[in-house]
Amino acid sequence: MAKRRNENLNMSEALNEFIKENRLQKGMDKVDAREAWRNLMGNGVNNYTTDIELRGDTLFVALSSSVLREELSLGKSKIIRMLNEDLGKELVAKLVLR
Repeated sequence: MAKRRNENLNMSEALNEFIKENRLQKGMDKVDAREAWRNLMGNGVNNYTTDIELRGDTLFVALSSSVLREELSLGKSKIIRMLNEDLGKELVAKLVLR
């Protein structure tokens, strides 16, 4: 159980402290990676995206269209760079499209 403190914290500081104390950062990174993919790719790609999973530093994205998968595979390095910029840290090192 967390220690009680008498100082006032704003909400973001309290949430960040809670995440750190309970070691929830990996789970938050997974959620953030999913959101970043959905925000960056837009509706056209999201309609064909069936699953997004972050394992370690690899983002696995399942697509229902083989044509779209091939098109996106040509720009993997740019997609990784855009995802990391959106996340604000170097979270994704590899992108696997399946």
